[in-house]
Order: sequence, then structure tokens, then C-alpha cells
Amino acid sequence: MKRAYFIICLVLTCIISKAQNFSAEAWHEGYLVTSEGDTLRGLIKYDMETNIVQLIVQNVVKTYSSYKIYYFEIYDSIMGNFRQFYSIPYEVTTDYELPIIFEVLYEGPLSLLSREAIVQENVTSTSAYWGGSYVQNTVRYFYYFLDKSGNIRLYNRKKSELLAIMSRHQSEVKSFVKSNKLRLDDPRDLIRITAFFNSL
Repeated sequence: MKRAYFIICLVLTCIISKAQNFSAEAWHEGYLVTSEGDTLRGLIKYDMETNIVQLIVQNVVKTYSSYKIYYFEIYDSIMGNFRQFYSIPYEVTTDYELPIIFEVLYEGPLSLLSREAIVQENVTSTSAYWGGSYVQNTVRYFYYFLDKSGNIRLYNRKKSELLAIMSRHQSEVKSFVKSNKLRLDDPRDLIRITAFFNSL
């Protein structure tokens, strides 16, 4: 019994460790365009919480704040796709803007942006062999809409909020979401909704 308990704990630890292999903690092949227009290629590591990007060029690590970045693109081997990021001025408090890093999920007259943070959450095990709870790191995504006037609005995953953002074609968007059974917190569905809105 003790041996079985040990094996289950070991497997759970391996699963948790694998799940904690986050994109923000890894180095990715890519390139970065500075605010001065220089293009640099190498291994890139990003941190959205501090708005810092590190770049390894010829075995030298260079650090760039969001003030010094215009754009960067990576191939994320963990997620298995190319990802694009911009440094965009954002109003963090009333009448105070600073450039922060956003990932662009969909680009158009109305663009869908995202930011991510690694947070801790309590997980309760329902295993018959191993009960209890533990703390696990997970990635939480925050979504934003950028309009053609440069206004960025945080989207809190509420239907009423989405329809307010897309008020020009509210009824069409509402019907599109309903007929396609789309989820308002799923990034793939949000991309479809944004693309539909821009097509109207």
C-alpha cells in the first residue's frame, strides 16, 4: 500500500511539474524590433508582469523594458505556434499612460489583445488513493479590445460587456454567438467573434 501511495504521489508530482512548464519561463526563437527601429534576432524570454523582454544575441543577454520595445515575435515551442507582441500605451490610472506588452490574438479595426500572469490556485484531489489539496501555479489570461482610435478596453468575460464593446452590430454579434454556441471566455471563440464583427 505504501508503495502504491508513493507511485501515485510521484506521478502527480510529474504531472504538476510538466504543467508548470510555462511559456513565460522559457526561451523562444524569435526577433525583436526596438523603439528605434533596430531588428534583433535570437532567443527571447518575456515577462508581462514586469513588462521586460530578455534577448540572447551571440551569448550575451540583453534586457529591454516596454519603453524600448516596439514589437517582438516568437515561435512558442510549448504552445506550438507563432506569437506576436506589441508594446502599446495603456492608461494604468486616470490621465497616466505607460507602454505595456500585449499579445495580439487578432488584428483588425477592432483588435483582440491578451496579457497573461502566472498565479497560484488551490487544487483539491478527488483521488481514492491520495486526497487533500495542494497549491499549483497556472496561467491566467486577461483579454482586451483595441479600437482604431487607439482606445484599449479590458474585457471581463461578461456578455453584456462584449455587446457594449461591439454595440454597432450588437444584434448580429448576439445571433452569431448563439447560433455557433461560442464561449465568451475561450480565446479561439473570441477571435471568431472579433473577426465576424470586423466583417460587418
